[in-house]
Amino acid sequence: MTSVAAPSLPWGEVWGQDAAVEALSAAAADPAALAHGYLITGPPGSGRAPLALAFAAALIANDPGDEHTMRQVLARTHSDLTLLRTEGSIIRIEDARKMAARSYLAPSAGRHRVMVMEDADRMPERTANVLLKALEEPPERTVWILCAPSDADLLPTIRSRVRVLRLREPGVDEVARLITARTGAEPDVAEQSARHAQRHIGMAQRLATDEASRTRRDETLRGVLRVRGIGDVVEVAGQIVQAATDDAKALTAERDEAERSSLLRTVGIADGARIPPAVRSQLSALEDDQKRRATRSLRDGLDRVLTDLQSLFRDLVMLQFRRETDIINIELLEDLHELAARWSADRTLLVLDHIAETREALEQNVQPTLALESLLVTVVSGRAPGREKKA
Repeated sequence: MTSVAAPSLPWGEVWGQDAAVEALSAAAADPAALAHGYLITGPPGSGRAPLALAFAAALIANDPGDEHTMRQVLARTHSDLTLLRTEGSIIRIEDARKMAARSYLAPSAGRHRVMVMEDADRMPERTANVLLKALEEPPERTVWILCAPSDADLLPTIRSRVRVLRLREPGVDEVARLITARTGAEPDVAEQSARHAQRHIGMAQRLATDEASRTRRDETLRGVLRVRGIGDVVEVAGQIVQAATDDAKALTAERDEAERSSLLRTVGIADGARIPPAVRSQLSALEDDQKRRATRSLRDGLDRVLTDLQSLFRDLVMLQFRRETDIINIELLEDLHELAARWSADRTLLVLDHIAETREALEQNVQPTLALESLLVTVVSGRAPGREKKA
């Protein structure tokens, strides 16, 4: 397939996915080529959500020149677009039911009604079964677009009812050039950020524009490398959780206050005024949503820490097998060489296994500090708690 440049609308925010843009542009233009359901997969930061929204705009617009409709869809304000994304740990079944019910409505102004679910991998099985019913017999002019890191993240029964489109993963140099163009970051900072983010565009952009984030990442990895005993384990685990907590609060606090002020303005309550009982339930519901978002933000922050640790020990095992290409943490190369001489590859692989287990434990609501302390005990001892195997 020949690579093509994306037009400004609706594909202007889609970067580095020319083949996907070409395929979806053709599907939007040809009813015979259009499926009723799509699953867009790719690693975090590959642009799944912008591509899904651009495809929705192309499907809803009445013709390729209908820029007004496209801009409404891209702004997420068009009546024929239903967008579901979650900032909680899972997609709630009641939200999936509401979305499924809306999918049976005819388009009000555009060519199609489009249902976009950005975090389809966060559906529990019970919730996925609600979606399955809607996908089995969709109305003729309704199109579903699901987004997930991998098609393996969804039930086989869901996968069998959608067309899968896998996105390519951009290279470090490509992401660095994009970050420099978008933010004006120095090329060396952009390259380091793209490498440390492992080509995740959003994370690379944040690292490139936030020196504090770069510093926190460096301090975390160096802290783990210096862990030598149980005292260090407790201290470093506490520091990691505290840093992730502070980061999550910084990301959500301003937004939380803006949402609260907006709600009070909408119902005509001035700042500092007494809140009447009739509004308290709305405010309580908003606060519950914000708490769920804060929990998700903390988990995402801890998951980023685990991703960084995974990159560190991945680099280590590469050195142990005499490979120095594609090292992610070049800045720590001297420390990694020293550790590679002291550790066996089996020990490093054991740590990598425990990082994956820690990620799963955090998703199961294990207390974060305890989960990280268990991981760091493995780093210190070369033994996973509860196992007999020695590294």
